[in-house]
Amino acid sequence: MKYLKIHTLEKGWHDRDEIMLHAVFQILVDFVEQEKPDEIVDWNADDTYKRAWREICELYKWWKTKRPARKSPLDDKRLKVPPIKFEDIPGTDHKKMVEPDKKKHAAYYKALEKHWQQEKEWHEQDQQNLHRLIEIRPYLWT
Repeated sequence: MKYLKIHTLEKGWHDRDEIMLHAVFQILVDFVEQEKPDEIVDWNADDTYKRAWREICELYKWWKTKRPARKSPLDDKRLKVPPIKFEDIPGTDHKKMVEPDKKKHAAYYKALEKHWQQEKEWHEQDQQNLHRLIEIRPYLWT
């Protein structure tokens, strides 16, 4: 029986879409690093194999180096994060969160907006590269 250990996910809960992305790219990483297809397969046999190998290499490089290098504006250690404060709800034992002063923490909220825009772009990039990998699935053999 073969198990797939996903090295890019930390222990704990992950949504299924995230697990799927990481699992599929772990299969690619295992293929490149463990099966060493560059030593076994003649990737110059024809143009389709050349294109497939080029795609395998590009996707591998993206997953191993480019994707992990992504930086969010929220990663800036100098960014002052607004404090989370709560106040009592009169007549109850409950509390509610107090909205931080958005003017006082304008830099944080600007960074947060940029972060959400980047998240959308990164999600689309992940989706496109997942599709690219699925397209070359027939070539992931040795």
